[in-house]
Amino acid sequence: MNIPILTTKLYIPLTRSKVVLRPRLIERLNEGLDRKLTLISASAGFGKTTLVSEWVAGCDRPVAWVSLDEGDNDSTRFLTYLVAALQTIAENIGGGVVSALKSPQPPSTESILTILLNEFSALPYKFVLVLDDYHVISAKRIDDALNFLLEHLPPQMHLVIATRENPHLPLGRLRARGHLTELRDTDLRFSPSEADTFLKQVMGLGLSADEVSALETRTEGWITGLQLAALSMQGREDIPAFIRSFAGDNRYIVDYLVEEVLQRQPDHVRSFLLQTSILDRLHGPLCDAVTGHEEGNARLESLERGNFFVVPLDDRRHWYRYHHLFGEVLSAHLRADLPDQVATLHRRASKWYEQHGFSADAIRHALAAEDFTRAADLVELAWPAMLRSRQGAAALGWLKALPDELVRCRPVLSVVYAWALLAGGELEAVEDRLRDAERWLETTADMRERPEAPLAKMVVVDEEEFRRLPGAIAVYRAAHAQVLGDVPAAMKYARRVLDLVPDDDHLPRGAATALLGLVSWASGDLEAAYRMFADGMASVQLSGNISDAIGGAIALADIRITQGRLREAIRTYERGLQLAREQGEPELRGTADIYVGMSELYCEHDDLLAAMQHLLRSKELSERTGFPQNRYRWHVAMARIREAQGDLDCALDLLHEAEHLYLGGFFPNVRPVAALKTRVWLAQGRLGEALDWTREQGLSARDDLCYLREFEHITLARVLLAKYKNDRADRSMLEAKGLLERLLQAAEEGERTGSVIEILVVQALAHHMQGDILAALVPLKRVLTLAEPEGYVRIFVDEGQPMAALLKAAVKQGIAPNYVRHLLTAFGKAEGSRTPAKQVVSEPLSEREREVLRLLRTDLSGPDIARELNVSLNTLRTHTKNIYDKLEVNNRRTAVRRAEELDLF
Repeated sequence: MNIPILTTKLYIPLTRSKVVLRPRLIERLNEGLDRKLTLISASAGFGKTTLVSEWVAGCDRPVAWVSLDEGDNDSTRFLTYLVAALQTIAENIGGGVVSALKSPQPPSTESILTILLNEFSALPYKFVLVLDDYHVISAKRIDDALNFLLEHLPPQMHLVIATRENPHLPLGRLRARGHLTELRDTDLRFSPSEADTFLKQVMGLGLSADEVSALETRTEGWITGLQLAALSMQGREDIPAFIRSFAGDNRYIVDYLVEEVLQRQPDHVRSFLLQTSILDRLHGPLCDAVTGHEEGNARLESLERGNFFVVPLDDRRHWYRYHHLFGEVLSAHLRADLPDQVATLHRRASKWYEQHGFSADAIRHALAAEDFTRAADLVELAWPAMLRSRQGAAALGWLKALPDELVRCRPVLSVVYAWALLAGGELEAVEDRLRDAERWLETTADMRERPEAPLAKMVVVDEEEFRRLPGAIAVYRAAHAQVLGDVPAAMKYARRVLDLVPDDDHLPRGAATALLGLVSWASGDLEAAYRMFADGMASVQLSGNISDAIGGAIALADIRITQGRLREAIRTYERGLQLAREQGEPELRGTADIYVGMSELYCEHDDLLAAMQHLLRSKELSERTGFPQNRYRWHVAMARIREAQGDLDCALDLLHEAEHLYLGGFFPNVRPVAALKTRVWLAQGRLGEALDWTREQGLSARDDLCYLREFEHITLARVLLAKYKNDRADRSMLEAKGLLERLLQAAEEGERTGSVIEILVVQALAHHMQGDILAALVPLKRVLTLAEPEGYVRIFVDEGQPMAALLKAAVKQGIAPNYVRHLLTAFGKAEGSRTPAKQVVSEPLSEREREVLRLLRTDLSGPDIARELNVSLNTLRTHTKNIYDKLEVNNRRTAVRRAEELDLF
């Protein structure tokens, strides 16, 4: 048989004039030359052919290329083209083989390959054979031929296969023997910097870094997806709007995926793809439940082998997802081709998820099916678990998706709604929802008295929760009042809970007791607050709400800090961490916040290294285990460390950011960020800003005092002393001293020793400011007696030279000599750490990190720096994070400033 040769199948595709250089992948391909096989297996549109053609253009070996098509499933034709390709680099190879293939009865494939292998072995040079588009090959004989070829491959030859699906070759054996180099979807995806180069230089678009990042994220680095997006943007005026709306319904995306993927599949595969497109996650049994067939596992394994835009979500290959754009195309086709099936498919998914304990997914699919009754039932049943895991935000989203009339006829659901609104900070509608539930309770009571009256259509799914509603309503009324600052109402409803709820119903009783503790805390009665809050948390823990109990440790430690009992506060935090560890992985919410609290205590003890380590640990955990207030508290704690290190500008930056991050909650805000900023201004000598703050807050030395504003009034006293130092006006000093006396009396009566310690420090400084050292030593002696057992350090050291002078005078008077010497040593360390020449980095910067740091000092953007260094944007971010950690900063400007201080440039 004489098979004509189409020579264009043997051409190596030309490299384009504009192409994204991919040195990291070229290096991988070069490294693979010493192995038998390089497999480039990825979904359609990931640039396989472009990459290989770019690589072979610079390869130092001769390259034979075959672009395969479906006709090459005939083994004779396949071998004919194989020989023809090899003859492009060695004319004499396979001459006898060609004649044999033309004979009426050609020899076996193994015989042909044996001849070729012997000829390869005789070549004096090494070469590469590329088989492109191998996914079109379905003939087992050709797979067997390649397997034989690889098994006996001489060192002169290296085989490259580019394909959309894994070939039927012994990849595991090749991998185990070190004979295989692999590039997959994840390797071929454009990195952020590559996407930036492609869109700007290849496609000629003038996009911002944020726009490039948005497209790269949206396409998941899919090269063809980026190209199709770029084509869609040509000629458009509102590019940002297009990028925001870019999705799988874009006509170019749809056309490509339909033509290249969907239309090439048999009906049963296409049906599976469309039906399972409703799922965010794919799992064999779940797919079976949705499709009604029992082929889910096999189908998913087949799709993964075929690089079919599926992404494995675990190492065991139990769960997958579709590439986002591909999934959106499938969903669009499902709605267009099978609109009547959509609700049924979602309902099936909801039932499967419910049966397997995935409440959130069951609810989500019920809502997607618009089966609102089922969704409402599921939310009501899931409420206790949501309460334990603090899923208020998710619950609020679900409830808002339900028809309002459906919620209002369900008293339990109305209370769930009130809880979710409260957790989300949407306070206005809380009372309305509680009243909705209360009306049904009143109606039920009327029915008992007048059984002949027809009961309106009330729906209750969880009878036990319905019976507990009176206590739950009172709990949320008390919490609502607490957040609004209505102390009498909070106390009233919390006590009502204790009257209504039986002793063994631990959660509502614990919540009510804890709320009473918070009321006492806000009023300044800290010992009562601690006792009641601790009792409440013990009950909450008994109910199984461990996350809330961990959060309670934060409040209890805060109370002890205000009482001046720092060591007990540390033990409280440690018990909270131990409680979290006992639950195993993953760590529970609140853990990140405990590390913030411990950082502040270590900072006060002047162990800044431990303080920083705890904050970094908190940052690692914050996304998974942080309460909503974590980011705010983290920035305040970091500002405290920076202030202790003498970097007041950085401290102010952090406090400014904290101000924007602040979220109110149940705990009283007794140290407002604005007051903290004012103290930093005073340390910087910025009296004008500090005085502006006092006017904005309406503060006066004659104000009635309360615990909630105690910190602000102490700050006011500091401002008045700074004003006296500036203008020597006696009135400012008199006002400051009078205010401090009243503050001291109030703090002593409330047994707030932490406040007492600071007030005494400021009193000592006031006397020192007037030159009266003997008078200053009176409050100083007392404060040293109170502070020494708890290990206070920074509260003295942060006052600077005036306090150092007073401590030296105290030594001469024999006042707390050991403690004072310890404090003076800390003063020496602090002064040394503030001298740039003596500062050191906790860990040396690598050479690459120094390069990055030098470029951070310029005006170059992140993507520009990545291009300058020829690294991906993700790699740059890693280097930048390492630099920030080593310099103990959290933004670019501060990193540059600290590096200048350390003379790192």
